[in-house]
Amino acid sequence: MRAMPPDSPTSRASLQKLFLTGLLTLLPIWLTWVVVKFVFVLLSDISKPWVEPISQQIAASFPQSLGWFNGLWVQNTIALAATLVFILAVGALTRRVIGQRLLGWFEALMMRIPLASTIYTSARKLLDILQTKPGSTQRVVLVDFPHREMKSVGLVTRVIREEGSGRELAAVYVPTTPNPTSGYLEIVPVELLTPTDWTVDQAMSFIISGGAVAPESMPFTRAGDR
Repeated sequence: MRAMPPDSPTSRASLQKLFLTGLLTLLPIWLTWVVVKFVFVLLSDISKPWVEPISQQIAASFPQSLGWFNGLWVQNTIALAATLVFILAVGALTRRVIGQRLLGWFEALMMRIPLASTIYTSARKLLDILQTKPGSTQRVVLVDFPHREMKSVGLVTRVIREEGSGRELAAVYVPTTPNPTSGYLEIVPVELLTPTDWTVDQAMSFIISGGAVAPESMPFTRAGDR
């Protein structure tokens, strides 16, 4: 059988399909690596200031047997392990009375620092709020954006009242894809929200995956609009 010329339309189409297949195969692996690497470096950097000099001292004291402690990957691994142990220890301590007292003392200290108090209080309230339902509406909702025939997934962080009328308004955080840590805040009347039965984890999976990880069905039209 005669081989196709390298510049033939069939050959180019075959190469494009191979390239697309390879790209779609590697892209999720690359995204996973980027996220894991970010978390790995972030956690390692917390313990590095004291892990690095200790590792260097051990390597200098025992150059023949423990000189490998000077390796960067060894220091990063020890720093990551130390940070994970510290996080677990804090979690275990917080469950006890003495840990709760220490946490209360730390929060009182943070309240005395102007900028730090605002950041800490806001982050703490957001994490606490996301673990509980807001009361009169579901946590995960759909908001009309950019118009009524298109929806965005949002997380209700709080329900407040409109001054004068008393109408319920929801503060809705709308995360962006694929990075849910960035987004924007909307204040939407509760009756204009489309409620869902999704959990926060399901909503985050939907957002991060660009909609690839999703249930078979979902609400779209509000009950009053049918």
